[in-house]
Amino acid sequence: MNWTPLTDSAQLNAIYTLSYTKPVIIFKHSTRCSVSSMILNRLERAETPTSADFYFLDLISYRAISNALAEKFSVHHESPQILLIKNGECVYEESHNAISMDEIAQNL
Repeated sequence: MNWTPLTDSAQLNAIYTLSYTKPVIIFKHSTRCSVSSMILNRLERAETPTSADFYFLDLISYRAISNALAEKFSVHHESPQILLIKNGECVYEESHNAISMDEIAQNL
């Protein structure tokens, strides 16, 4: 799995623009949550679709970015959470144990 760290709110504009040419997946991860760690492990062991870019947001370190993300893409905050951004909109989101790479791939 090749994650791009999401560490600056300016990246949200780049993600928005990129999503018009390539789907973008954002995984919101809490380093203090065992469920989030389990989901991260599950995602990293799965075969990764090459047709999307994958971003990793550490919610504990970058909570302000999570808040900006929720506002920009009109999503309710969850943790862990996966977001699929296409054409500037969040077209798929899932949280907790419902997150799976198969579901992500089907929605690409």
